[in-house]
Amino acid sequence: MSTTDAPTTPRRPMRADARRNYDRLLTAAKAAFTEHGAEASLEDIARRAGVGIGTLYRHFPTRQTLLEATFRDLLDALQDRGRALLSDATPGDALIDWLHTLMDYVSRYRGLSELVMSTMRDPGSDLYTSCSGMREVGAQLLVRAQRAGAVRDDVNGADLIMIVNGIAWAGQRAPATDRVDQLLDVMIGGLRETATLAPAPSVPAVPAATPN
Repeated sequence: MSTTDAPTTPRRPMRADARRNYDRLLTAAKAAFTEHGAEASLEDIARRAGVGIGTLYRHFPTRQTLLEATFRDLLDALQDRGRALLSDATPGDALIDWLHTLMDYVSRYRGLSELVMSTMRDPGSDLYTSCSGMREVGAQLLVRAQRAGAVRDDVNGADLIMIVNGIAWAGQRAPATDRVDQLLDVMIGGLRETATLAPAPSVPAVPAATPN
């Protein structure tokens, strides 16, 4: 997963010292958001990076811009993983592999699940392109598995991302966070269940009593 550790490239050219500060801030932010979630102290992030809070704000004017820069490479890595799995000979297993990777990311990096769900509805976000690409490759994996008859056909890609993010979000707030993987397996079991419920057997009508 080396892609997840690579610093996100800033949008404009920087002097060498400014670039070093930018990379340090992203590294510190990723650690802080992982430990404390999206509400981690910005002062603590600056301190971890060895810079002043003013330097942080020069690079990232708002908490949202810092969150987006921190998590952009994670979403791009999810997209890359999905594209690689599209060539897998077993469509059902490829989809399940990608869902486990998605769960690993959104449960390990606190704040990522909320950011994904909000970004999916916000075309103005800097993360929208990365989020849309991740969602698109997930949908392609799902459709491929559905066509192979490996998973049920009454769900779409947005449904899967919503369920995985919901499990991760709940797991980060519950005492028994080790149940996240078990809950994901329950969800996958339901996804693999393609049989429909048989209709209830008809009950023969009871003939009316004949009067004496």
